[in-house]
Amino acid sequence: MMKVLVTGGAGFIGSHTVKLLREQGYQVVVVDRLAEAAMPGRDESVSFYQLDLVSEQLEGVFETERPDCVIHLAAQISVQRSLKDPCQDAENNIMGTIHLLMQCVRFGVKKLVFASSAAVYGTPESIPIQETDNTDPQSFYGVSKLVAERYIHSFAVQYGLDYVILRYANVYGFKTTRSGEDGVITAFVERILSGQPLEIFGSGEQTRDFVHVQDVAHANVLAIRNGSRDIINISGGGGISLLEIVGLLRELSGVEPALHFLPPQSGDIDHSVMCNRKAAEQLNWMPYYTLRDGLHTLLRHEAQYKTGLHLQPPGTCQPKLTGISSM
Repeated sequence: MMKVLVTGGAGFIGSHTVKLLREQGYQVVVVDRLAEAAMPGRDESVSFYQLDLVSEQLEGVFETERPDCVIHLAAQISVQRSLKDPCQDAENNIMGTIHLLMQCVRFGVKKLVFASSAAVYGTPESIPIQETDNTDPQSFYGVSKLVAERYIHSFAVQYGLDYVILRYANVYGFKTTRSGEDGVITAFVERILSGQPLEIFGSGEQTRDFVHVQDVAHANVLAIRNGSRDIINISGGGGISLLEIVGLLRELSGVEPALHFLPPQSGDIDHSVMCNRKAAEQLNWMPYYTLRDGLHTLLRHEAQYKTGLHLQPPGTCQPKLTGISSM
């Protein structure tokens, strides 16, 4: 049985990836700075280590567990936080990756799957973005991800470590643990179900490429056995504006939200849509969820979650949730 170590396995993408790995028969080890309680309903067969990637204890984990493959998801993921604290961003995303790579080489890991980001491209030369396009990140977060990519490539050249780098588009989906920086779709859904105005930074005409978290988890698992020393976009493959997202949510929820427009945020890109053809060719992967289906599922889960925990504030708008029913 192949053993896979997942860094950031208690997080949003990590928890979905761990669940899928177990369903497919992999032995799983999780390393995460979050407490084990962040993984409700965790499979008891999953070994869990609460520590930071730069910790000296990481070597002991590798010595004990001897993983065959590593899926590296642990990261500082906020563009805005990276601009406020670039040192911490670099510590997490660059130094953490280097320390992990050293253990991979020392203990004979066969392959590393790395979670990178569309942020490495910066303002695109053309749409859709190809993996061969130039990289020119506009935020410290994007810089840290690109530097980590370069270190992975250098470790492959120096030590023969195999890898696949997956550049994610905007990942969305239901999550029970919230950080306050959970992405525009999560923010929109939370606010629309609570009767609050939707905050839009900029004109709302900026376009994004969204991919469901379960599709991302599937790509992570496929990359264990497919692809070699390659960089691959993982995306929905189509762009949609924030105002169009609002329109879809209005249609699916039956709620007419108020819109609150704010100045654009530093580091944001106006248009980001990635080509996912290479993922189909190299990983045999295509997104399963359409954006409409993904939003429908997210709205339903979020409504059930709020109702179950009695989080709906008294006196606020109760959405009709048109078309949202148990499946």
